[in-house]
Amino acid sequence: MNATRHSLLFSFAEKYTVLLLGMVATMILSRLLTPAEVGVYSLGAVLVALAQVVRDFGVGQYLIQEKQLDMVKLRAALATSLLVAWLLALLVLAASGPLAGFYQEPRLRLVLQLLSINFVLIPFSALTMPILRRQLRFRAIYAINAANSVTNLLVAVGLALLGYSYMSLVWAALAGSLASLLASLLLRPRELPWLPGRQGMRTVAAFGAYSTGGGLIDEASVAAPDLIIGKLIDIESLALFGKAQSVLNMFNQLITSAISPVVFPLFAANERAGGQGGAGPAYLRTVSYMTALSWPFFFFLACMALPLVKLLYGQQWIACVPLIRIMCLSSAVYSMFSMARYLLVATGKMRMQVGIDAWSGVLKVALVLAAAPFGLVALAWAVVLALLLRSALSYRSLRAACNLDWRLLLRTVSKSLLLCGCTAPAPLLVALWLPDDLPHAMPLLALLATGLASLLCWIAGIFLLKHELAAEFLLLQRKLAGKLLAARTPP
Repeated sequence: MNATRHSLLFSFAEKYTVLLLGMVATMILSRLLTPAEVGVYSLGAVLVALAQVVRDFGVGQYLIQEKQLDMVKLRAALATSLLVAWLLALLVLAASGPLAGFYQEPRLRLVLQLLSINFVLIPFSALTMPILRRQLRFRAIYAINAANSVTNLLVAVGLALLGYSYMSLVWAALAGSLASLLASLLLRPRELPWLPGRQGMRTVAAFGAYSTGGGLIDEASVAAPDLIIGKLIDIESLALFGKAQSVLNMFNQLITSAISPVVFPLFAANERAGGQGGAGPAYLRTVSYMTALSWPFFFFLACMALPLVKLLYGQQWIACVPLIRIMCLSSAVYSMFSMARYLLVATGKMRMQVGIDAWSGVLKVALVLAAAPFGLVALAWAVVLALLLRSALSYRSLRAACNLDWRLLLRTVSKSLLLCGCTAPAPLLVALWLPDDLPHAMPLLALLATGLASLLCWIAGIFLLKHELAAEFLLLQRKLAGKLLAARTPP
């Protein structure tokens, strides 16, 4: 349990460092670049993200969940990653011209051509990150991702100040990938091979087919609104929708992305050990923690969207505020099922996850296509409905996989609902009082004051309600007190 907490500590530190650097970059670049300029890069990044899912071809998940790894399997994984990634580099390069013509955006061609270089670089560190996660070595992962973020920030801001427009984002992405590659080469485990091998590639490919199929469908459903907006509406609307999604993704960057790298290997390790204790209780405990964090967060975000957008992005991005408020609803509900993917994959029920990805992806594309002609607000409601349907599909699979009962699920999240109520008064009152035309200093003051009040209410709430998180707080407090006492005690 101590090892788990240590891993979570470094995982959170990594994600918060990346988030902080990303927020600094966003605050600066949003004032240097217009929505139209950001939209060009965003469209290219969304298209490349679809290929990024195939690039890994399930190699990372294969290495984490495989019970026994040897040199043959590692060489096969490296060969698979190299083959798939370099083929994708050629594909993106060849498709850059037709895609630029399809979207009637000539600037998109060069963006895609340069971003295709990432596929050439990334396979050289393809084994490093999953093996480090398998070994729960999150200190090394922290260093690699921090190198990427710092380089990305410095290059993007520097080139934007020099007038490179949207190309500053492209060159920054390439520089960040190169920095993380160099860091991963310095920190790679010694047991990893340098040369690929053909033997065993069929086994890796068989696993990767299901993993990649589900991931590609899932990523396509995530990218669908951006691709549809870019074609049916305009590039500027694409950038506005992307900024709204970026604000909503703060929870994923703050919490989900820090927990999931630890939860997935732990689920897999539990399965390799024979599934002691069963998957259901472990999942419910995760849901209890997630909703205690996510529900107050998304309520606060919905109320404070206006000052947050003004602070982070500036006045020119204010049109994304209604989109944020609408989509907070589905994000809060889906937080109960955001860890379902890791449980299903870790317990060998990959086909269930592929089914969820496929059905929810098709439904989302259909809903977004139907809503796009009516504008961004209608499209945001379509995204909400699609995510609620995905939540229903996830619950159905969890019920079949680990006998998850809806009554037990509601009982698990009941304290989280009360906890959300404890934190609600401050942001709700401030949202009703704040005027639309905020002075320059007001957004920061409103966020700081409301955030502090909400945090104090949240801490008081977890103890008053005797939430499971209270025990974690007490344990952390005792550890910090012990370290301070040890530091003050002379040797």
